[in-house]
Amino acid sequence: MTTPEPGKSNSTQRVLDAVTALRHQEQIATRETVHVIVGGKMSVVDDRLRALVDDGKLKRLLRGVYELVDQFAPPRAMSGTIQDDGSVMLEIGDHVIKGLSPLEARRAARLLGGFAEDERVIENGRQHLFLATQLAAQVEQQGREIKALQLALKQGPSPQMSLPV
Repeated sequence: MTTPEPGKSNSTQRVLDAVTALRHQEQIATRETVHVIVGGKMSVVDDRLRALVDDGKLKRLLRGVYELVDQFAPPRAMSGTIQDDGSVMLEIGDHVIKGLSPLEARRAARLLGGFAEDERVIENGRQHLFLATQLAAQVEQQGREIKALQLALKQGPSPQMSLPV
């Protein structure tokens, strides 16, 4: 566990450390899993998760599901130029790479293509998690409606009986 940042309570740092540890293990950080790691009262964990979201350290993906916010320097300007001789020049901020051969440029593209694929997979996973959560909520609601209908049918017809909408 790291030393708390100035102005941070120990519980806030423990919650942040728990979310970080879950990420390193490629696990989803839910309020329940964080609570299991941190211990203490669930209300404290919830409060610290909210504070970390407010501080921009975490983002809430869904109700009770959190993710670390990557803390990188602002992106630098980038450009690539194919020279008349077929070589490639890449500029990233103040750094210039001149004279990449077409083969080197293709290899760099393959290398960076993995990041594009990772982003696609991550976004698909988020969309699927969102849809699964919506479907679970709908199934739960329909279950409650079915129970209410079953109860109404068991009680028999009455002049005041109304079916749930």
